[in-house]
Amino acid sequence: MTVQQEAAGGEALEVWIDQALCTGDGICAQYAPEVFELDIDGLAYVKGADDELLQAEGATVPVPLPLLTDVVDSVKECPGECIHVRRVLDKVEVYGPDAE
Repeated sequence: MTVQQEAAGGEALEVWIDQALCTGDGICAQYAPEVFELDIDGLAYVKGADDELLQAEGATVPVPLPLLTDVVDSVKECPGECIHVRRVLDKVEVYGPDAE
């Protein structure tokens, strides 16, 4: 089953980055530049709808279905294991270091 098929169940997902664990490698921004960006401090942040970096601790953004595979690849390749994707409904992590 593909990542796209898993999410097709209609569950809204959101992503956030734990900057305390971010290594600044920028892999996430390479995979999904529409969702992630490195800031001047060298850490990755999620981007809001207006491309503004959301720097508040634990800031989340929705994961657009067309970008889900790219976001999940970012999670898998992140050396800092700092990217978390969870269901909006119950806040259960589905991709990331705390995924069940």
